[in-house]
Amino acid sequence: MRFLIPPRKVVVGKGRYELATPAVLAGDRAEDLVPLGQLSMDLASTGVAARVECSVAGPAAVRIRREPAPAGPEAYRLTVASDGVLIAASASAGAYYAVQTLRDLVAEFGRSLPVCRIDDDPDFGRRGVSHDCSRGKVPRLATLKALVERLARWKINELQLYVENVFAFRGHPDIGRGYSPFTPRELLALEDHGRRHHVRLVGSLASFGHMEKILQLPAYRDLGELPGYRGWPGGTTLCPSDPRSLRLLSELYEEFVPLFEAEDFNVGGDEPWELGRGRSRRRARRIGVGRVYLDFLLHLHRLCRKHGKRMNVWSDIVLEHPDLLGELPPETVMLNWEYAPRGPRIARSREIVEAGLPLVVCPGTNAWNSHGCRLRAGMENMAHFAAEGRRRGAEGLLNTDWGDNGHRNPLAVSLHQFAWGAACAWNGRAAVPKGFTRLFCLRTLGDADGRLAEAVAALGSAHESLGLPYANQTVLYPALTAPVDEAMRKDWPAGGALDGIGAGRLVRHARRLAALDWSPPRGTADPFLIDSLAEFDLAGRLDVAACHRAEILRRCRRGERPSAEAVRLLRDSLEGLAEPFKQVWRRRNKPSRLRDILRDLRRVQREAWR
Repeated sequence: MRFLIPPRKVVVGKGRYELATPAVLAGDRAEDLVPLGQLSMDLASTGVAARVECSVAGPAAVRIRREPAPAGPEAYRLTVASDGVLIAASASAGAYYAVQTLRDLVAEFGRSLPVCRIDDDPDFGRRGVSHDCSRGKVPRLATLKALVERLARWKINELQLYVENVFAFRGHPDIGRGYSPFTPRELLALEDHGRRHHVRLVGSLASFGHMEKILQLPAYRDLGELPGYRGWPGGTTLCPSDPRSLRLLSELYEEFVPLFEAEDFNVGGDEPWELGRGRSRRRARRIGVGRVYLDFLLHLHRLCRKHGKRMNVWSDIVLEHPDLLGELPPETVMLNWEYAPRGPRIARSREIVEAGLPLVVCPGTNAWNSHGCRLRAGMENMAHFAAEGRRRGAEGLLNTDWGDNGHRNPLAVSLHQFAWGAACAWNGRAAVPKGFTRLFCLRTLGDADGRLAEAVAALGSAHESLGLPYANQTVLYPALTAPVDEAMRKDWPAGGALDGIGAGRLVRHARRLAALDWSPPRGTADPFLIDSLAEFDLAGRLDVAACHRAEILRRCRRGERPSAEAVRLLRDSLEGLAEPFKQVWRRRNKPSRLRDILRDLRRVQREAWR
């Protein structure tokens, strides 16, 4: 038995249960009709016609019953006997997840199911994904609804949409203008859809650092801690000593926070880079930077309490001032993030727990700042962080997916990592990396012959193929669009990695990627999967072009002239790339900052190399 999300305990008996057609699929609650409807569609592909009904008696091939045991809202017992399938759960979420496991059995064995008993419950009560919607790419509502269904299929029960400015605030309409912001109606519709699939929508709003898009606007510019920092007119961080900062957040929260039913709310709070270096410098010198941060955090806590929410906050700054851990309100949930495979903040989870604060461990997909993902690094990071979370009694695992520097990385390249993170969050001890990519592509993409599994692994292997150590970006991402004069500087951040790539590696990796076949398997009709494969194909094309441009930049940084062949390869790989990028982007996303990326691609295409 092969499960993408491995159950806790499986006992296999003797014999089989052969599903006959027509088959009755019965639940004892109306909410059971959603997962049973999914199962009926799976059975249709095996030749079994199924009827879904809500009933507590009568013959049924598959029946869901509410029973006090197994205990726990997400626990279940799935029994396949020689005369039918019985699901026992004390709550609707457990019944939903039991059906997802039954769908795995159908995918593996068709209509002839092995007699077995599966007892299951998760490692973590919170199993979430945080999806960046603020770095240039804002998904359409239909995309998010389809994503919710995929996440629920993998037993993920929480989704956070990372918002900096992409919400249509009535009282501050300029904030979201030009960024295709979410509307209240869209978020409420998504929340309702998530409820049907047991995925709660948790609000997330940057409320301290990462405020640059708001602070660049003239009306808010003087609220910044250090205007002009990193080229942003108002800087990136709110000034904590300016009462108007809190007034602004209070008004934003008044519109935004009540949209979410979930008790948790993520206030951000990470990376306020300018803190204590600008307008709050004098106060920071007097009481310390950490206490300036804590005081502002306590204001945010009061705002959360006003709206009946439990404050969630990224842990990086508090861990820089660990003496403050004991001064936080005891219900404050610390979101401890670390994205390197075995990065130092993972082990510091212990300090949070010892301070008596709730902990959520937050690994990352490692898809950002890349076109094809850092597959191996992300998987190791998630597995190691999940193990630490189990060891420390964390209440959840939140898998983060960012979109730094324009968010060229498509959603598709994160799906594999979402599924692996889900496996680590549900039953991490049984999550095995070997063979996972092959099983993911079989179950999710219909990849029966392993062609797509090899392609996903190749696309996600740039670091290994180019002989590079782990970094928070793949060198091909900045190499594709960085202005030439910037890339020629000795202090260009990606320069060290580029200079360290051996001769011929970039060209060989480009050839490998160009040979990949991303065509849908025969019979694929699901628009979500078709769009995902189109995104994979685009990601490969972007990396091919990036390889050729990186090779030219590498040679120029060494004082060499690029060969005519290198220039030809770059031009060929860029030919017509902007238009497919636009088409693929628009299938799943609002326009937002698409024009910025298209401008960069066309600029690169116009470059004249001598």
